[in-house]
Amino acid sequence: MSIKWIFLSFISLFILPSALAQTIATVGEKKITLQYFQEKYSEVKNQTVNYPSPQVFLEDVIRFEVGVQEAEKKGLRDDKIVKERFRQELYRALIENAIGKKVEAIKVTEKEMKRFYSKNPELRSSHILIEFKKGASTAEKAAAKKRALEIYKEVRGSKRPFNELVKLYSDDTLSKQNGGDIGYQSGVTLVPNYYNALKSMKVNQVRGLIETRYGYHIVKLTGKRSYTQANKRQIRAAVFDEERTKIFNAYFKALKNKYKITVNKDVIKQVK
Repeated sequence: MSIKWIFLSFISLFILPSALAQTIATVGEKKITLQYFQEKYSEVKNQTVNYPSPQVFLEDVIRFEVGVQEAEKKGLRDDKIVKERFRQELYRALIENAIGKKVEAIKVTEKEMKRFYSKNPELRSSHILIEFKKGASTAEKAAAKKRALEIYKEVRGSKRPFNELVKLYSDDTLSKQNGGDIGYQSGVTLVPNYYNALKSMKVNQVRGLIETRYGYHIVKLTGKRSYTQANKRQIRAAVFDEERTKIFNAYFKALKNKYKITVNKDVIKQVK
């Protein structure tokens, strides 16, 4: 490297900060510096392929600043919705600051994925749904259960294929035309009661009644996927989420010890 180049590089250390401090626009009393503009513009360029020109983006920045100043004039800082959103942003900022790096450092191994899948395999099933509506009364649920038990008795004693019985009795209009088949799914995509029942069944076994928030199910297990056939991306995501949850829970377990917390268990029981 020549002496001239070293000298010019040295000089640039002093020129660059002052250049970045240049004002690219002024909105009211607010000065928008070149440095601020470049930081925001770089974020947009990194997030999208068809990013705007600097001139178009500057108009967006100016509109944003005009909007913020107008909101301040109208006193929206004290608006209930704004305050709640600010609280949510504070919470997100805390999580990012406290455990963000730990979450980024999570490495999911093949061994962990196999361990997870051994307990959470992908299962294929068909079902007959005897539905009760959300918020159904005790009497309505009892009527649905009575009908479900009658259908289950018919299913167990019938020599007709399960898919034919589905078309006769199921309230699930989406899967009904496919003989009740809902394809291969896992604990990530199925409600716990339904999935846990499937895990304890053998292929071609029929079981009932399984209650979920949708109603009463009569289910038939029709397939189990091996690990080699499974959706690896979904498994990796599930293991990552499992590890992230451990970090999250550990952080709040320690943090909660700093605060006095009381819970009214009698009141929470009233929530449905």
